[in-house]
Amino acid sequence: MEVQPGKIDEYEKSHNPIWPELHKALKAHGIHNYSIFYHAKTNQLFGYMEIEDEEKLKKIAKNETCKKWWLYMKNFLVSDTKDAPKAKEEEMRSVFYLP
Repeated sequence: MEVQPGKIDEYEKSHNPIWPELHKALKAHGIHNYSIFYHAKTNQLFGYMEIEDEEKLKKIAKNETCKKWWLYMKNFLVSDTKDAPKAKEEEMRSVFYLP
């Protein structure tokens, strides 16, 4: 995802804390250990989450709370034509893990 120039502070503030109903929706769709990292030189965000099930996660796009959150996030993020944050879902492979 990409933060609009000059909007990172507002974006970060909006996540600390997130809406209680959004927290509930994320958990209900099997999301755990969710972190978002910011790269200042490119305004890019990198999200990491552990999920219970990919099919369960895909259903989150129909959740009304998530739709409202994405609409709110248009104030801070580069969005796609569906009012969702413009994101690249790229497969990555692990190159190192320290248990």
